[in-house]
Amino acid sequence: MSVSRIPLKKRLALKLHNNYRNNEKKIHQLNYIFWECTLRCNLNCIHCGSDCSKDAAVKDMPLEDFLAALDDVRPIVDPHKTMVVLTGGEAILRKDIAAIGHALYQREFPWGVVSNGMGMDKPMLEKLIRSGIRAITISLDGLEASHNWLRGNPRSFSNAVRAIRLLTQIQDLRYDVVTCVNQRNFSELTELYNFLTGIGLKEWRIFTIFPIGRARQHEELQLQPANFKGLFDFIAKVRSEGKIKLNYGCEGFLGNYEGQVRDNFFFCRAGVNVASVLVDGSISACPNLRENFIQGNIYKDSFREVWLTKYSLYRDRSWTKTGSCAECDFFSYCEGNGMHLRDEKTGELLFCHLNRILEGEKAAEK
Repeated sequence: MSVSRIPLKKRLALKLHNNYRNNEKKIHQLNYIFWECTLRCNLNCIHCGSDCSKDAAVKDMPLEDFLAALDDVRPIVDPHKTMVVLTGGEAILRKDIAAIGHALYQREFPWGVVSNGMGMDKPMLEKLIRSGIRAITISLDGLEASHNWLRGNPRSFSNAVRAIRLLTQIQDLRYDVVTCVNQRNFSELTELYNFLTGIGLKEWRIFTIFPIGRARQHEELQLQPANFKGLFDFIAKVRSEGKIKLNYGCEGFLGNYEGQVRDNFFFCRAGVNVASVLVDGSISACPNLRENFIQGNIYKDSFREVWLTKYSLYRDRSWTKTGSCAECDFFSYCEGNGMHLRDEKTGELLFCHLNRILEGEKAAEK
Protein backbone atom coordinates (compact mmCIF):
# COMPACT_ATOMS: atom_id res chain seq x y z
CA MET A 1 0.00 0.00 0.00
CA SER A 2 1.27 3.45 -0.90
CA VAL A 3 2.26 5.69 1.99
CA SER A 4 -0.31 8.24 0.75
CA ARG A 5 -3.21 5.75 0.92
CA ILE A 6 -4.13 5.99 4.57
CA PRO A 7 -6.77 3.49 5.80
CA LEU A 8 -10.06 4.90 7.07
CA LYS A 9 -9.41 3.87 10.67
CA LYS A 10 -6.10 5.73 10.73
CA ARG A 11 -7.64 8.78 9.05
CA LEU A 12 -10.24 8.93 11.80
CA ALA A 13 -7.47 8.67 14.39
CA LEU A 14 -5.57 11.48 12.67
CA LYS A 15 -8.67 13.69 12.74
CA LEU A 16 -9.07 13.07 16.46
CA HIS A 17 -5.40 13.94 16.85
CA ASN A 18 -6.06 17.25 15.05
CA ASN A 19 -8.64 18.09 17.72
CA TYR A 20 -6.14 17.23 20.43
CA ARG A 21 -3.43 19.34 18.77
CA ASN A 22 -5.74 22.34 18.43
CA ASN A 23 -6.65 22.08 22.11
CA GLU A 24 -2.98 21.91 23.07
CA LYS A 25 -2.37 25.12 21.12
CA LYS A 26 -5.17 26.91 22.97
CA ILE A 27 -3.81 25.84 26.35
CA HIS A 28 -0.11 26.12 25.30
CA GLN A 29 1.12 24.73 28.60
CA LEU A 30 4.89 25.13 28.77
CA ASN A 31 6.47 21.86 29.91
CA TYR A 32 9.81 21.59 28.07
CA ILE A 33 12.57 24.23 28.16
CA PHE A 34 15.86 24.06 26.28
CA TRP A 35 18.73 26.16 27.59
CA GLU A 36 21.50 26.70 25.05
CA CYS A 37 24.00 27.23 27.84
CA THR A 38 27.12 27.34 25.66
CA LEU A 39 28.24 27.35 22.05
CA ARG A 40 31.63 25.85 22.93
CA CYS A 41 32.17 22.31 21.73
CA ASN A 42 34.90 19.67 21.81
CA LEU A 43 34.02 18.28 18.37
CA ASN A 44 33.72 19.67 14.84
CA CYS A 45 30.67 17.88 13.44
CA ILE A 46 29.95 18.41 9.75
CA HIS A 47 26.19 18.42 10.34
CA CYS A 48 26.11 20.91 13.22
CA GLY A 49 22.96 23.02 13.12
CA SER A 50 24.41 25.59 15.54
CA ASP A 51 27.79 25.86 13.79
CA CYS A 52 29.52 25.61 17.16
CA SER A 53 33.26 25.78 17.67
CA LYS A 54 35.74 24.98 20.42
CA ASP A 55 36.29 28.65 21.21
CA ALA A 56 32.92 30.18 20.44
CA ALA A 57 32.92 33.95 20.08
CA VAL A 58 29.68 34.13 22.09
CA LYS A 59 30.34 33.71 25.79
CA ASP A 60 28.43 31.22 27.92
CA MET A 61 25.29 32.62 29.48
CA PRO A 62 25.80 33.14 33.23
CA LEU A 63 23.80 30.69 35.34
CA GLU A 64 22.15 33.46 37.34
CA ASP A 65 20.74 34.99 34.14
CA PHE A 66 19.02 31.79 33.12
CA LEU A 67 17.76 31.18 36.64
CA ALA A 68 16.20 34.64 36.68
CA ALA A 69 14.31 33.77 33.49
CA LEU A 70 13.31 30.40 34.92
CA ASP A 71 12.06 32.00 38.13
CA ASP A 72 10.09 34.48 36.03
CA VAL A 73 8.23 31.72 34.18
CA ARG A 74 7.80 29.49 37.25
CA PRO A 75 4.35 30.87 38.26
CA ILE A 76 2.77 29.51 35.05
CA VAL A 77 4.37 26.06 35.04
CA ASP A 78 4.41 23.00 37.26
CA PRO A 79 8.14 22.49 37.95
CA HIS A 80 7.63 18.77 38.52
CA LYS A 81 6.20 18.44 35.02
CA THR A 82 8.55 20.85 33.23
CA MET A 83 11.76 19.38 31.85
CA VAL A 84 14.84 21.60 31.47
CA VAL A 85 17.37 20.33 28.94
CA LEU A 86 20.89 21.75 28.71
CA THR A 87 22.19 21.88 25.18
CA GLY A 88 24.81 23.71 23.16
CA GLY A 89 27.51 23.27 21.99
CA GLU A 90 28.50 20.64 24.52
CA ALA A 91 26.81 21.46 27.82
CA ILE A 92 29.13 19.44 30.06
CA LEU A 93 32.07 21.66 29.05
CA ARG A 94 30.74 24.20 31.51
CA LYS A 95 32.82 24.12 34.69
CA ASP A 96 29.73 25.04 36.72
CA ILE A 97 27.68 22.09 35.45
CA ALA A 98 27.26 20.74 38.98
CA ALA A 99 26.08 24.13 40.26
CA ILE A 100 23.61 24.33 37.38
CA GLY A 101 22.23 20.91 38.25
CA HIS A 102 21.92 21.71 41.96
CA ALA A 103 20.13 24.99 41.22
CA LEU A 104 17.59 23.26 38.97
CA TYR A 105 17.14 20.41 41.44
CA GLN A 106 16.53 22.85 44.29
CA ARG A 107 13.84 24.53 42.19
CA GLU A 108 12.30 21.06 41.66
CA PHE A 109 12.75 21.04 37.88
CA PRO A 110 13.77 17.70 36.37
CA TRP A 111 16.73 18.31 34.08
CA GLY A 112 18.88 16.58 31.52
CA VAL A 113 21.65 17.06 28.99
CA VAL A 114 22.27 16.26 25.34
CA SER A 115 25.90 15.18 24.92
CA ASN A 116 28.26 13.89 22.25
CA GLY A 117 29.79 11.64 24.93
CA MET A 118 33.38 12.87 24.55
CA GLY A 119 33.62 14.00 28.16
CA MET A 120 31.02 11.69 29.66
CA ASP A 121 33.41 9.56 31.70
CA LYS A 122 32.67 7.99 35.08
CA PRO A 123 33.67 11.04 37.21
CA MET A 124 31.52 13.34 35.06
CA LEU A 125 28.56 10.97 35.20
CA GLU A 126 28.87 10.68 38.98
CA LYS A 127 28.99 14.48 39.24
CA LEU A 128 25.83 14.81 37.17
CA ILE A 129 24.02 12.17 39.22
CA ARG A 130 24.95 13.91 42.48
CA SER A 131 23.51 17.09 40.98
CA GLY A 132 20.14 15.44 40.44
CA ILE A 133 20.16 14.78 36.70
CA ARG A 134 17.13 12.89 35.38
CA ALA A 135 17.92 12.22 31.71
CA ILE A 136 20.90 11.98 29.35
CA THR A 137 21.00 11.68 25.58
CA ILE A 138 24.15 10.46 23.84
CA SER A 139 24.74 10.82 20.10
CA LEU A 140 26.03 7.78 18.20
CA ASP A 141 25.95 8.15 14.44
CA GLY A 142 26.83 4.78 12.99
CA LEU A 143 29.70 2.34 13.39
CA GLU A 144 33.17 3.62 14.25
CA ALA A 145 34.40 4.95 10.90
CA SER A 146 31.09 6.57 10.00
CA HIS A 147 30.60 8.14 13.41
CA ASN A 148 34.13 9.53 13.56
CA TRP A 149 33.79 10.94 10.03
CA LEU A 150 30.60 12.79 10.95
CA ARG A 151 32.00 14.01 14.27
CA GLY A 152 35.47 14.90 13.03
CA ASN A 153 37.41 13.14 15.81
CA PRO A 154 39.03 9.66 15.83
CA ARG A 155 38.13 9.15 19.51
CA SER A 156 34.52 10.20 19.24
CA PHE A 157 33.04 6.72 18.71
CA SER A 158 34.97 5.07 21.52
CA ASN A 159 34.09 7.85 23.96
CA ALA A 160 30.40 7.80 23.03
CA VAL A 161 30.26 4.02 23.44
CA ARG A 162 32.03 4.32 26.80
CA ALA A 163 29.32 6.75 27.90
CA ILE A 164 26.53 4.45 26.75
CA ARG A 165 28.05 1.46 28.56
CA LEU A 166 28.31 3.51 31.76
CA LEU A 167 24.68 4.57 31.46
CA THR A 168 23.45 1.00 31.09
CA GLN A 169 24.76 0.37 34.61
CA ILE A 170 22.78 3.21 36.22
CA GLN A 171 19.33 2.59 37.66
CA ASP A 172 16.58 5.24 37.93
CA LEU A 173 18.15 7.42 35.22
CA ARG A 174 16.50 7.79 31.83
CA TYR A 175 18.90 7.73 28.93
CA ASP A 176 18.77 7.13 25.22
CA VAL A 177 20.90 7.25 22.08
CA VAL A 178 20.23 9.51 19.09
CA THR A 179 21.46 8.57 15.62
CA CYS A 180 21.51 10.94 12.64
CA VAL A 181 21.13 8.78 9.54
CA ASN A 182 22.88 9.78 6.32
CA GLN A 183 24.12 8.18 3.10
CA ARG A 184 27.26 6.87 4.76
CA ASN A 185 25.71 5.07 7.75
CA PHE A 186 22.40 3.94 6.21
CA SER A 187 23.77 0.52 5.23
CA GLU A 188 25.03 0.00 8.80
CA LEU A 189 21.68 0.35 10.56
CA THR A 190 21.07 -3.35 11.12
CA GLU A 191 24.59 -3.88 12.47
CA LEU A 192 24.26 -0.79 14.65
CA TYR A 193 20.91 -2.06 15.94
CA ASN A 194 22.50 -5.37 16.92
CA PHE A 195 25.40 -3.57 18.57
CA LEU A 196 23.16 -1.30 20.63
CA THR A 197 20.89 -4.08 21.81
CA GLY A 198 23.98 -6.15 22.56
CA ILE A 199 25.32 -3.59 25.03
CA GLY A 200 21.95 -3.26 26.73
CA LEU A 201 20.46 -0.07 25.27
CA LYS A 202 16.69 0.20 25.83
CA GLU A 203 15.78 3.47 24.06
CA TRP A 204 16.93 4.70 20.65
CA ARG A 205 15.88 7.64 18.48
CA ILE A 206 16.65 8.13 14.81
CA PHE A 207 16.72 11.43 12.98
CA THR A 208 17.44 12.39 9.40
CA ILE A 209 19.68 15.34 8.55
CA PHE A 210 18.40 18.35 6.68
CA PRO A 211 20.20 21.29 5.08
CA ILE A 212 20.56 23.72 7.96
CA GLY A 213 23.79 24.98 9.56
CA ARG A 214 26.92 23.24 8.31
CA ALA A 215 24.82 20.44 6.79
CA ARG A 216 24.01 22.75 3.86
CA GLN A 217 27.55 22.17 2.59
CA HIS A 218 27.36 18.35 2.57
CA GLU A 219 24.94 16.74 0.13
CA GLU A 220 26.05 13.27 1.26
CA LEU A 221 24.22 13.85 4.53
CA GLN A 222 20.84 13.74 2.74
CA LEU A 223 19.31 10.32 2.15
CA GLN A 224 18.24 9.59 -1.40
CA PRO A 225 14.50 8.91 -1.79
CA ALA A 226 14.74 5.10 -1.92
CA ASN A 227 16.81 4.98 1.27
CA PHE A 228 14.65 7.63 2.90
CA LYS A 229 11.64 5.35 2.49
CA GLY A 230 13.78 2.34 3.41
CA LEU A 231 14.64 3.99 6.72
CA PHE A 232 11.00 3.95 7.80
CA ASP A 233 10.65 0.32 6.75
CA PHE A 234 13.65 -0.43 8.96
CA ILE A 235 12.21 1.47 11.94
CA ALA A 236 8.82 -0.25 11.59
CA LYS A 237 10.53 -3.66 11.47
CA VAL A 238 12.66 -2.99 14.56
CA ARG A 239 9.63 -1.72 16.50
CA SER A 240 7.71 -4.89 15.62
CA GLU A 241 10.52 -7.02 17.07
CA GLY A 242 10.22 -5.32 20.47
CA LYS A 243 13.88 -5.63 21.51
CA ILE A 244 14.40 -1.89 21.86
CA LYS A 245 12.16 1.18 22.08
CA LEU A 246 12.89 2.91 18.78
CA ASN A 247 11.26 6.14 17.62
CA TYR A 248 11.77 8.34 14.60
CA GLY A 249 12.30 12.00 15.55
CA CYS A 250 9.47 14.44 16.13
CA GLU A 251 9.57 16.00 12.66
CA GLY A 252 7.58 15.42 9.51
CA PHE A 253 4.19 13.95 8.63
CA LEU A 254 4.86 10.47 7.29
CA GLY A 255 1.57 9.40 5.69
CA ASN A 256 0.69 5.79 6.39
CA TYR A 257 3.91 5.35 8.40
CA GLU A 258 2.22 7.43 11.12
CA GLY A 259 1.55 5.12 14.05
CA GLN A 260 4.21 2.66 12.86
CA VAL A 261 7.55 4.41 13.39
CA ARG A 262 7.03 6.44 16.57
CA ASP A 263 4.81 6.36 19.62
CA ASN A 264 2.74 9.39 18.68
CA PHE A 265 1.33 10.98 15.55
CA PHE A 266 3.30 13.90 14.13
CA PHE A 267 2.97 17.08 16.18
CA CYS A 268 5.53 19.89 16.09
CA ARG A 269 5.27 21.20 19.65
CA ALA A 270 7.67 24.11 19.11
CA GLY A 271 6.11 27.16 20.71
CA VAL A 272 3.14 25.08 21.87
CA ASN A 273 4.74 23.22 24.76
CA VAL A 274 8.42 23.83 24.01
CA ALA A 275 10.50 26.98 24.53
CA SER A 276 14.19 27.71 24.48
CA VAL A 277 16.55 30.32 25.86
CA LEU A 278 19.48 30.75 23.50
CA VAL A 279 22.99 31.63 24.58
CA ASP A 280 22.53 35.34 23.78
CA GLY A 281 19.25 35.50 25.72
CA SER A 282 16.96 35.11 22.71
CA ILE A 283 13.65 33.41 23.47
CA SER A 284 12.65 30.87 20.86
CA ALA A 285 11.14 27.39 20.66
CA CYS A 286 13.57 24.66 19.58
CA PRO A 287 17.21 25.85 19.74
CA ASN A 288 17.51 25.52 15.94
CA LEU A 289 14.89 28.23 15.43
CA ARG A 290 16.47 31.66 15.06
CA GLU A 291 16.11 34.70 12.80
CA ASN A 292 12.43 35.67 12.36
CA PHE A 293 11.26 32.95 14.74
CA ILE A 294 12.78 34.67 17.79
CA GLN A 295 10.03 35.94 20.13
CA GLY A 296 11.98 38.12 22.55
CA ASN A 297 15.05 38.26 24.77
CA ILE A 298 15.35 37.60 28.49
CA TYR A 299 17.60 40.65 28.89
CA LYS A 300 14.79 43.00 27.91
CA ASP A 301 11.58 40.95 28.05
CA SER A 302 9.72 38.86 30.60
CA PHE A 303 10.02 35.18 29.66
CA ARG A 304 6.60 34.60 31.20
CA GLU A 305 4.91 37.39 29.24
CA VAL A 306 6.55 36.32 26.01
CA TRP A 307 5.25 32.78 26.46
CA LEU A 308 1.74 33.96 27.30
CA THR A 309 1.33 36.69 24.68
CA LYS A 310 3.59 35.87 21.73
CA TYR A 311 4.42 32.71 19.70
CA SER A 312 1.52 33.34 17.29
CA LEU A 313 3.68 32.03 14.41
CA TYR A 314 3.90 28.72 16.22
CA ARG A 315 0.31 28.34 17.42
CA ASP A 316 -1.49 29.45 14.27
CA ARG A 317 0.30 27.86 11.33
CA SER A 318 -2.18 28.76 8.63
CA TRP A 319 0.57 30.97 7.18
CA THR A 320 2.51 27.82 6.22
CA LYS A 321 -0.08 26.84 3.60
CA THR A 322 2.03 28.14 0.74
CA GLY A 323 4.26 26.64 -1.95
CA SER A 324 4.08 22.85 -2.01
CA CYS A 325 1.83 22.92 1.07
CA ALA A 326 -0.87 25.07 -0.58
CA GLU A 327 -2.66 22.24 -2.41
CA CYS A 328 -1.57 19.32 -0.23
CA ASP A 329 -4.37 16.94 0.78
CA PHE A 330 -2.57 16.19 4.03
CA PHE A 331 -2.00 19.75 5.24
CA SER A 332 -4.45 19.43 8.14
CA TYR A 333 -2.40 16.51 9.51
CA CYS A 334 0.98 18.17 8.94
CA GLU A 335 0.51 21.96 9.13
CA GLY A 336 3.61 22.61 7.10
CA ASN A 337 6.10 20.22 8.73
CA GLY A 338 8.40 20.96 11.68
CA MET A 339 9.11 24.65 12.21
CA HIS A 340 12.87 24.14 11.97
CA LEU A 341 12.40 22.94 8.39
CA ARG A 342 11.06 26.29 7.24
CA ASP A 343 13.36 29.04 6.00
CA GLU A 344 14.09 31.35 8.91
CA LYS A 345 13.85 34.47 6.72
CA THR A 346 11.08 33.67 4.20
CA GLY A 347 9.13 30.99 6.06
CA GLU A 348 9.06 28.75 2.98
CA LEU A 349 9.28 24.97 3.42
CA LEU A 350 12.78 23.53 2.94
CA PHE A 351 11.88 19.84 3.02
CA CYS A 352 8.74 17.65 2.84
CA HIS A 353 9.02 14.19 4.36
CA LEU A 354 5.95 12.82 2.60
CA ASN A 355 7.13 13.96 -0.83
CA ARG A 356 10.54 12.36 -0.28
CA ILE A 357 8.89 9.05 0.71
CA LEU A 358 6.64 9.19 -2.36
CA GLU A 359 9.74 9.77 -4.52
CA GLY A 360 11.19 6.64 -2.94
CA GLU A 361 8.09 4.66 -3.86
CA LYS A 362 8.34 5.79 -7.48
CA ALA A 363 12.03 4.87 -7.60
CA ALA A 364 11.21 1.37 -6.32
CA GLU A 365 8.59 0.89 -9.07
CA LYS A 366 11.09 1.54 -11.88
